Amino acid sequence: MAGMKEQQFTEEKPLLPEQRGVDSDMQDKGEEASSGLPCPTSNAPLNPPSPPSRPTHRWHVIARHWLRQTRRRTSGLIPETFDQLMPVGDWKEHDVETPYGMLHVVIRGAPKGNKPAILTYHDVGLNHKLCFNSFFSNEDMQEITKHFVVCHVDAPGQQIGASQMPQGYQYPTMDQLASMLPTVVQHFGFKSIVGIGVGAGAYILAKFALIFPDLVEGLVLLNIDPNGKGWIDWAATKLSGLTSALPDTVLPHLFSQEELMNNTELVQSYRQQINNTVNQFNLQLFWNMYNSRRDLEMNRSGSVINAKTLKCPAMLVVGDNAPAEEGVVECNSKLDPTNTTFLKMSDSGGLPQLTQPGKLTEAFKYFLQGMGYIAYVKDRRLSGGPVPSASMTRLARSRTASLTSAGSIDGSRSRACTHSDSTEGVGPITHTMEVSC
Repeated sequence: MAGMKEQQFTEEKPLLPEQRGVDSDMQDKGEEASSGLPCPTSNAPLNPPSPPSRPTHRWHVIARHWLRQTRRRTSGLIPETFDQLMPVGDWKEHDVETPYGMLHVVIRGAPKGNKPAILTYHDVGLNHKLCFNSFFSNEDMQEITKHFVVCHVDAPGQQIGASQMPQGYQYPTMDQLASMLPTVVQHFGFKSIVGIGVGAGAYILAKFALIFPDLVEGLVLLNIDPNGKGWIDWAATKLSGLTSALPDTVLPHLFSQEELMNNTELVQSYRQQINNTVNQFNLQLFWNMYNSRRDLEMNRSGSVINAKTLKCPAMLVVGDNAPAEEGVVECNSKLDPTNTTFLKMSDSGGLPQLTQPGKLTEAFKYFLQGMGYIAYVKDRRLSGGPVPSASMTRLARSRTASLTSAGSIDGSRSRACTHSDSTEGVGPITHTMEVSC
């Protein structure tokens, strides 16, 4: 049985000195409260006495704190400290021994009947906290995940506080990283998983599904690039690594050119987090291995002899103008169109799970609903209620009628797949559904 070290945690210490700004702001508020600052009430006199003199910047501190809290409630979360972003729940950390080394895993809950576990894998340059906390902290997402066991996997050496790999350490290949996951599934007693992967994590989960199709019920793949790097791209990456700091080399893989040129608050935050919370030596190993990846060996049935592709339902997600847009389109062309959904999200930049967690949550909810794992969600537009802000609309609508069909893939369990049939015009029928939200 694979070895494991387990510890329960509910609170972590602040990671960085510069991340203590929120705590300092709150301390300033506390000092004001204790200094006798009058609280307005309905019985206050019309002409209250002048308050004692105090530094005016403290009101700015309170205003900044309020603005931060409001921004978190109304939009994507920008991490300041990971303690604030840790989703609510009884999370446990594990180190799981696999044939190719130790994996750091964070898990909440226990397997629930025949339901699959939700297993995530982050992108290069990130870890499960940087990649998924904004998404899993979303209130609607927590309503979904409370019915499942959730398992976050960190690539070797990428978790916060990871020890530096020894000199000469051979980092696992992308194929080996995928082959480490069956040990995790077996260790925790999962019958199967629904995977959520981003970038490199999406590639690893897709490879895992190709090698072990019986263990995967469905995949949500963000920013997946199924193609290996050519010599020109490889040389450009090497040159960039010689002239730029590692975080600045990785950021163009994560964010759109528009986000980088505008140097948005999110980009600034992640440049700092990648530089200070991820071991740079370990990150370089993972980055090199990802750039050395081979093409995913999958092709749409009928396109080549003995074509092999994903058997499970898949939802491909990419932001508009994201650096991975071409790769995701290429991946869509390699998948079975009868159980593939291609979701292009507007105004979401390179990492939709950070900038548009609400929209992605709704898409994930419909994805699970199509697989039969959550109850039907009534569209409030039909009852005259308010229209959901994340409602999905067709992007390329050459097909108009959509339906859900249930079928068996491997004879041992049923899966449902959402697709669209042609009811207009003439030409070849395609079942891929492209949506935009």
